[in-house]
Amino acid sequence: MTYRKLQIGLVIFGLICLAYNIYELLISKYSTQQGIIFVVECIAGIALIFLPELVQKFFKLALPEKIVYFYWFFLVISVFLGTSLHMISRISYWDKILHAVSPMVLTAVGYGLIGFFMKDAPISKTSPWLFLLFGFAFAGLCGVFWEFWEFLCDTVADMNLQRYATSGGVPLVGREALMDTMGDLLTNTVGALIMGVYAAIQARGKASHFEEYRLRKIK
Repeated sequence: MTYRKLQIGLVIFGLICLAYNIYELLISKYSTQQGIIFVVECIAGIALIFLPELVQKFFKLALPEKIVYFYWFFLVISVFLGTSLHMISRISYWDKILHAVSPMVLTAVGYGLIGFFMKDAPISKTSPWLFLLFGFAFAGLCGVFWEFWEFLCDTVADMNLQRYATSGGVPLVGREALMDTMGDLLTNTVGALIMGVYAAIQARGKASHFEEYRLRKIK
């Protein structure tokens, strides 16, 4: 029941954000192109609320509620608060918050993947370090791939996602041109480390704690 109530609440919040973006588009608060992008991203965010259920339906994979709730939290702060309500432009460090939270979600997914690959093997007989190290490495690798994606977007569309130039288009030089990318990677690493420490404290040396993260194939 809690799952469904949270999902309905998220949809309602998403629709409120969508109405706000449509209002901005109608009063031309932003350029037409940018206003449409905000609307489309908000609609995509509402659709992504149902991603766990789509994964379950098409891939026959059951996601633990703990991972789903964490995923929804990231969706709220990234799409609805960050993009639709423009927190990412109003609060200078909002992007770094996203880079800190996303690896926490990915670390949890890493725990779930290890449990999935173990199939029916008992987790309690496994070292908790297997989960801790894999989750940390998985989140770090995903962070690297994300920077590859930003680099590709900057190369093809000159989107300045890696902040290699000022808002006025002046190219940065030397270490200044690297600060955003390295800052994102550092924040990603710290986020994964925090999640790992939290999981280690919760586990108290027992791998059985990671059973609640386990991804399961629906038979």
